[in-house]
Amino acid sequence: MSDDRIRIFDTTLRDGEQAPGCSMNLQEKLTLARQLERLGVDIIEAGFAIASEGDFESVKAIAEALEETSVASLARTGEADIERAGRALEKARRPRIHTFIATSDIHLEHKLKMGREQVLEEVDRAVRQARGYTDDVEFSAEDATRSDWDYLIQVFGCAVKAGARTLNVPDTVGYTTPVEYYELIRYLREHLPGAEDVIFSLHCHNDLGLAVSNSLAAIQAGARQVECTVNGIGERAGNTAMEEVVMALKTRPDAFDGLDTRIRTTEIYPTSRLLSSIIGIPVQPNKAIVGDNAFAHEAGIHQDGVLKAAITYEIMTPQSIGRPSNELVLGKHSGRHAFRERLLEMGYELVDDDFQRAFKRFKDLADKKKSIYNEDLEAIVADSVTEEEGRFQLRNLVVQSGTFATPNATVELLVDGESKKATAQGDGPVDAVFKAIVELTESKAELLQYQVKAITGGMDAQGEVTVTITEDSRRVIGHGAHTDIIVASGRAYVNAINRLDWHKARREPSAPRGI
Repeated sequence: MSDDRIRIFDTTLRDGEQAPGCSMNLQEKLTLARQLERLGVDIIEAGFAIASEGDFESVKAIAEALEETSVASLARTGEADIERAGRALEKARRPRIHTFIATSDIHLEHKLKMGREQVLEEVDRAVRQARGYTDDVEFSAEDATRSDWDYLIQVFGCAVKAGARTLNVPDTVGYTTPVEYYELIRYLREHLPGAEDVIFSLHCHNDLGLAVSNSLAAIQAGARQVECTVNGIGERAGNTAMEEVVMALKTRPDAFDGLDTRIRTTEIYPTSRLLSSIIGIPVQPNKAIVGDNAFAHEAGIHQDGVLKAAITYEIMTPQSIGRPSNELVLGKHSGRHAFRERLLEMGYELVDDDFQRAFKRFKDLADKKKSIYNEDLEAIVADSVTEEEGRFQLRNLVVQSGTFATPNATVELLVDGESKKATAQGDGPVDAVFKAIVELTESKAELLQYQVKAITGGMDAQGEVTVTITEDSRRVIGHGAHTDIIVASGRAYVNAINRLDWHKARREPSAPRGI
């Protein structure tokens, strides 16, 4: 099947979430899923239904919530996997089951302990079972780029006969190059019986920094679905960055035969910022399309050129991806309606208690800070949505520090709804706060990284703190914001401990990981 539209299959909520520290709870996933639908993605891979009860509930909730976007669940070829995915998608308006099995001799020998004929039998049975739940079935040949090409023809042929509509050719370990990938896609399209009736998809990892290049090469070879993530997050070095593929097609229609997507590009930047605020991982400044420096011009000759004609050094505009200027958006006299409308413009749809907490925090901040910027609102929402979730909630803290005093902190937490206090000393006020929190939560986590930055300019700017902690090989990231950097630090640490507590309950170490 070949047409002039590239389908965007977003796997931020599945493959992207598998990156260390990128776990999201149900409410966060729903918030991001609604924004992805607003962005215009064609398919959202909502999770791996059999991986855990949390994944099952996430897929189910997203399937029920979305109106236009197809919702997919990943599943291995085992009967239990397919059945679990089908149950999670029962109320989806446009359900898709995405089933996979490895096809490279490396995986067959060392992981599956199966022969080629056994894999063919698995593919046939799994796709037929999946078709019992939905007509929209996608099949992936895990580690396809290290598989024998003629064997791939057999595997994909089996999947097509069983009823698969989409065939995914993943570069699971980020091993291939653009020329190799182009030739593989072209070979499959030329030699697979029935190739004209299916959509070829690609799923690239970025281990060699080639995910986007490989994806674009596959598009030129005839692939019509790109599996990607917002900000390129994902296992190891990440996945194909959605925003880079979309804007490459939009900016260079001459190089891609006019191919385009249904993405509303003005929602790209708000989606990027939303994801960053949810997972607490900032976008690197020099990241293409959505990085802080993507439209910055410091060199004098560049500044002069842009001022005369932006096209001299800008191949796209900030407005084309929905990047707003850092302008004042609200003040202390703004009411609930104006606050809600501005959040909606930024991609946040808060309801009930989440909205009330965010509005109260906005009002509190407006009393302390003269100018409220978009970045301030992002931090407010990130803190407010997670404030009431988790076993531990920061209520109060008091610190004493200075050149003539030993730093100490008294911290009050709600622990499972019960107020508890602890006092601790440290090398500094932040260290003392963290030690008091550790005592109250009985956490055994190790602090790996502590980062502080000002969210906006000015002496009254909020400080944003990001902490990375680890326990039993699990790594999570917490974040907090406040005009008092010590309070922001306490919020970030409690947020991280809550995420670690949730993550441990969510998935066992042996849970399946996917393509």
